[in-house]
Amino acid sequence: MTIRFVLNDRDVAIDRMSPSETLLDFLRINRRLTGSKEGCAEGDCGACTVLVGRLTRGRLVYETVNSCIRFTASLNATHVVTVEHLAAKNGALHPVQQAMVDMNGSQCGFCTPGFVMSLYALWMENEKPSRRAIEKALQGNLCRCTGYEPIIKAAEKASATRPDAVFDALARERDAIMARLAAMKTDETIVVGDESARAIIPGSTSALAETLGEYRDATIVAGSTDVGLWVTKQMRALNPMVFINHLEELQTITETEKSVIIGAGVTYTEAFPTLAKSIPALARLIDRIGGEQVRNMGTIGGNVANGSPIGDTPPALIALGATLTLQSANGTRSIALEDYFLDYGKQDRKPGEFVLSLTVPKPAADAHYAVYKVSKRREEDISALCGAFCLQLAADGTVEKSASPMAAWRVSRSARAMSRPLSPVSPGPAKPLKRLARLWKAITSR
Repeated sequence: MTIRFVLNDRDVAIDRMSPSETLLDFLRINRRLTGSKEGCAEGDCGACTVLVGRLTRGRLVYETVNSCIRFTASLNATHVVTVEHLAAKNGALHPVQQAMVDMNGSQCGFCTPGFVMSLYALWMENEKPSRRAIEKALQGNLCRCTGYEPIIKAAEKASATRPDAVFDALARERDAIMARLAAMKTDETIVVGDESARAIIPGSTSALAETLGEYRDATIVAGSTDVGLWVTKQMRALNPMVFINHLEELQTITETEKSVIIGAGVTYTEAFPTLAKSIPALARLIDRIGGEQVRNMGTIGGNVANGSPIGDTPPALIALGATLTLQSANGTRSIALEDYFLDYGKQDRKPGEFVLSLTVPKPAADAHYAVYKVSKRREEDISALCGAFCLQLAADGTVEKSASPMAAWRVSRSARAMSRPLSPVSPGPAKPLKRLARLWKAITSR
């Protein structure tokens, strides 16, 4: 079996690989495409930014991703675009690249390819971006010497310089790429490697349940915004790895009169429009998580059943009374998110059980929601709650002034106290979370 994808304008087929090989290593070492750089190796600086295009609901969608923490095995039936693909065949620079030159948007140049790719993604989606839209597109890119003003001016100049669409490779080749990706999609489970290093790409959620039932110690990978660091920072050898970011059954969003049902594979970016309309405070929290690249990769389900005990959304989701739908080979069942964290480990776990979706109740008509910022006394506070904490308040919208700062600090402290990584079948230590639960109940009952 092979993992197949399109790299710029060429088809790639891989039948042997390490499941933990990152896309950045594949590009630089295997294909000598060295425009993408490694800066932080943890998805923060954006120097490694590339585009990944995927077919979703009949559309070809391109998104910026951090190639330093994106695994190559997760790319089946996608189109990977690097900075080398932007210039024309005759060497003429793309308008985004030319604008960076004209506006002196580069000094040392190390971060420039990543900035170009982020601006290119914006250039494709927004013909006349506002300054706010430009700044948001650059949230995941760091520059230490040029300064951001020339780069922002380059984005404004590029938006005013839009030649015929035939010039742009992705616009010119869109139909052909869609046909190539459609031919690569399969409902069969792909297995690459052997017992020593195995990557598994299930063809469906039922196949996923069977795979997890067979491989109890498998590492499940959706967006890899957390698990990626296990490889790049901790140098862990993960085997086998099961990739689920392609499963359309996990990527649905259903809105009812009383709730929003979010598939476990829905990314922050995909969830944002619906949540912004139905649960604005939760959307504001999501908009503070990482940069565009992280939000394009990270999933809501992965933030709950995750590779780290400092998920950003669980405090807010528990306060909202969210429930999980779990699936295994024996069927599905529901469990309160709070119980998932506190009591799931005491129950008889179903073989191959995983999170299928989250049901988040909409706020009552007379309820108020607020986002409380956590004081940045320590960097751990911000990483624990991404600088924000969502509380459901009483109908009059009030809360004791002395309660909210202390509540935020205690939640942050409790979150940091959880040291064992979470997983779909191992939600983590219950004792700190019991304190969290009591705190949430005390605050939300006011």
